[in-house]
Amino acid sequence: MPADAPNAKQPQRPHPWRVEGAPPPDNNSPAGGPNRPRSTWLRFGGFLVILLAFNWIISSFLLSPPQREPVSYTFFVSQVQAGNVAEITSTGDTIEGQFKKETAYTPTGETKSEQVERFTTQRPSFAEDNLFAMLQSGNVPVNANPPDAPAPVWQQLLVGFGPTILLVGLFYWIYRRAAAGGGGAGGALGGFGKSRAKLYQPEGGPRTTFADVAGIESVEQEVTEIVDFLREPEKYRKLGAQIPHGVLLSGPPGTGKTLLARAVAGEARVPFFSISASEFIEAIVGVGASRVRDLFDQAKKVAPSIIFIDELDAIGRSRGGAQSFGGNDERDQTLNQILTEMDGFNGSEGVVVLAATNRAEILDQALLRPGRFDRRVVVSPPDLAGRRAILAVHTRGVPLDSGVDLDGIAASTPGMVGADLKNLVNEAALLAARRGHDKVENSDFTDSLEKVLLGTVRGLMLTPGEKERTAFHESGHALLGMLTPGADPVRKISIIPRGQALGVTFQSPSSDRYGYSKEYLKGRIIGALGGRAAEEVVFGDMTTGAESDLDQVSSIARQMVGRWGMSDAIGPVTVLPPPGQESPFGNDGVAPAMKELIDSEVHKIVEEAYAEALSLLRSHRPQLDNLAHRLLQTETLDEADAYAAAGIDPSEAPGAVARGEAPGTSPAPGIPHSVAADSTVHEPATP
Repeated sequence: MPADAPNAKQPQRPHPWRVEGAPPPDNNSPAGGPNRPRSTWLRFGGFLVILLAFNWIISSFLLSPPQREPVSYTFFVSQVQAGNVAEITSTGDTIEGQFKKETAYTPTGETKSEQVERFTTQRPSFAEDNLFAMLQSGNVPVNANPPDAPAPVWQQLLVGFGPTILLVGLFYWIYRRAAAGGGGAGGALGGFGKSRAKLYQPEGGPRTTFADVAGIESVEQEVTEIVDFLREPEKYRKLGAQIPHGVLLSGPPGTGKTLLARAVAGEARVPFFSISASEFIEAIVGVGASRVRDLFDQAKKVAPSIIFIDELDAIGRSRGGAQSFGGNDERDQTLNQILTEMDGFNGSEGVVVLAATNRAEILDQALLRPGRFDRRVVVSPPDLAGRRAILAVHTRGVPLDSGVDLDGIAASTPGMVGADLKNLVNEAALLAARRGHDKVENSDFTDSLEKVLLGTVRGLMLTPGEKERTAFHESGHALLGMLTPGADPVRKISIIPRGQALGVTFQSPSSDRYGYSKEYLKGRIIGALGGRAAEEVVFGDMTTGAESDLDQVSSIARQMVGRWGMSDAIGPVTVLPPPGQESPFGNDGVAPAMKELIDSEVHKIVEEAYAEALSLLRSHRPQLDNLAHRLLQTETLDEADAYAAAGIDPSEAPGAVARGEAPGTSPAPGIPHSVAADSTVHEPATP
């Protein structure tokens, strides 16, 4: 039966998956067992009773009146006669009251006096003084109500239970907020420790399938086996095969790793839990590990299912490295819990973990061992045929004019990934709408490609002198690209300010490159130095416009010497780390003498390339002048016009010798081969 028939009735068969260690299912008990909700509420009720009792005891001390100091009756009478008694209350022979001002009182048998304001005393039964008359003469009120009567009931309830009720209400509000913010399956259960993964059910609307994934057919074959296993597990079990515990998808951003994971779930027609690794982490230590446990528990309950963790490097970074000092307890606990959960699989749970990362090289080795992520799949940027297929997928809902050449667009976008191509199609559709077109035309695609690669046109007015200098600067790049063996063909020259650049010359290979020869790299350096060399040849000085050129030249030359063994003095050894992976403490294991030798070799390569650039431009000065003057007239030259202005036949140009060079098996990291990266962006007039 076709997998894409969502309404087709599937035959009933015994559930092939079981959760290891789980009790037999009880249809009469709620999820989680019959005793779990009751025990939870009993624990919560006991905690609440203890909290209320503690609050009541504390409030009793707060509402009780201050203690009264006992004084002698003789001292009391003396204070009455002195007019220092504010009021009294008499019950039998006991007299309680308050002095108008604190008074020093020395108890009998003691030498140290103490200040007394609230007092109590006993009137002797044999006393014959006229106490009431003395009180009346001193205008001392005699109260009938007990002075230390308890507070009203409403005050006792407010102080005794109010804080506890407020605290419980605050916790409940936070609990509900956490539950509402959890989203998906985790949000239904709520709480800080609940998973925030989004659950996509197989019957919940349109599904992503392999028909939505293009350009990475070789990768599809790696994951199709998982789809087949989830559909028909017995087919593999009878041969003793076990489903992979985890599949790690690695590759540059935008290559379609997340889309591929959703396509696997869509084809297998199983629940799909999707979460970003950063969503496990909270400020409260232990929450991440709790969310991991909850996520795997949910996935086991609805097995067969797929868990997808995006950006795994957020929690899977190698432990104990240079980046692991302090503040990582929560991340390490979360990682340990993932390792524990994946190690607990025995193949019968029916749960497959898919993960995606852009930085597989920094992941902890415990994640990558067999039994965790058994299968590692590299999702590389698409080739020419792949880009053509991706463009076909993204233009399915876009009305295209008959003149649109998707093959030509695919050939003009080497190095672009699926996300880049999707953005290109969208920009072309937006541009066509602004121009009032009924269909997207080929010119919309070409103009959008220029915008994506070169930036938006700036309304910047250059002075005639700046414009001329920019024209010669770009002509120097272009002419050396035409004359240097191994250089990529010149595709476009422009002196229209775009983005941060005052002028642009970009070159792209005729076919995808996967390896780079020493001749090609030297050609790149010579071409990048062409703008600075042209300024020196024509104007006799130089400007700051070559800044980005020098950055590119320095990077290529340093990697030639320190990483790719293209220096006779250094030899075929790697002495420098890849760009972006340098030690933050500068301890890269390279001796100072070796660093000096690397700098010397880099300087030598650049100096030789610059001398060759000057020599070529001086010997072809008429062609440089013609190209610059033509560029000043039109401001933009495409490939055919540029070669015609320079008087060079593209098929016979020296650079054509290396264009048919056989590609290698893997791209050389650090040397981009996309149109945007091969563009040389300059701003000569900017200080």
